[in-house]
Amino acid sequence: MLENINIQEMLDTYVIPWGINIVMALAIFIVGKMVVGILTNVAKSLMKKAKVDELLVNFIGSIIKTVLLLFVVIAALDQLGVDTTSLIALIGAAGLAIGLALQGSLQNLASGVMLIIFRPFKNGDFIEAAGVSGVVEEIGIFSTTMRTGDNKEIIVPNGALYGGTITNVSARDTRRVDMVFGIGYDDDIRKAKDIIKQILDEDDRVLNDPAPLIAVGELADSSVNFNVRPWVKSGDYWGVYFDTHEKIKLAFDAAGISIPYPQMDVHQHAA
Repeated sequence: MLENINIQEMLDTYVIPWGINIVMALAIFIVGKMVVGILTNVAKSLMKKAKVDELLVNFIGSIIKTVLLLFVVIAALDQLGVDTTSLIALIGAAGLAIGLALQGSLQNLASGVMLIIFRPFKNGDFIEAAGVSGVVEEIGIFSTTMRTGDNKEIIVPNGALYGGTITNVSARDTRRVDMVFGIGYDDDIRKAKDIIKQILDEDDRVLNDPAPLIAVGELADSSVNFNVRPWVKSGDYWGVYFDTHEKIKLAFDAAGISIPYPQMDVHQHAA
């Protein structure tokens, strides 16, 4: 039986062609992998020069590398004689199925990329978004981690953040503190206004430009209400807010100015 085998014919028909194809496929894969690495590094370098966020640079770099390697593998298989048409169709169908199954995750992914590119907020900012508020600790690809004032950790999907209104409290260096103080109708308006002005003038945290606003904002049912609106540095907001309330209460008490509470007078008439 062995005598019937033509060694030269086997070499010419199978061994040499297959050997060449295997060597060529390995060469395509090795060289292709090197080229993919070079192209990925070039892309990442260009993004870094454009000052793209490091997290986004690494993420996009990984996507570029994976996609290019997939093309290299397909080219290598094609050199081996494998029918890659069915493989490409299979990969496309699998990608579509995965995309449909991960719609929510892909939305969060796209939103994370947009948040990193456009930067409506950064780490350390206090924001109000998606029904929660807190200090941003980390902006990830799929979710953003926030810390509340009572030290709770909140993880919010990026889709919920980017798809709604974002209020960045820390975006500006200064903030206006909006406060309302009421006095009785029998009290001296000018005297109360002078007391409020003195308290604001004595607080070094209150900015002179823009000047604080002190104005009668409403003649309410039980009180005359002052709108008090000083400007402060963003970091001083809550300190000024709390201290001003306490100081004005003490000063009004010392000056005999009342701070009325809602009340109703009932008049009874004899039948």
